[in-house]
Amino acid sequence: MVGTIKPTYIKKLSRQLLQEIHAFTDDFERNKKIVEEYTNIKSKEVRNRVAGYITHKKKGGLKC
Repeated sequence: MVGTIKPTYIKKLSRQLLQEIHAFTDDFERNKKIVEEYTNIKSKEVRNRVAGYITHKKKGGLKC
């Protein structure tokens, strides 16, 4: 699989949210709503990238 490297701010924010909020699951749609509820991110693209990274981490990440 080839993907883009996530910017540092996406990773930092995601890690902070994962530490503070324990409601995240491996469901992207649910995580999108949680990110929207607990942050003031205006950009849909940034919100989705944060939710996607959190989902990736909750699924255990893919180790190559």
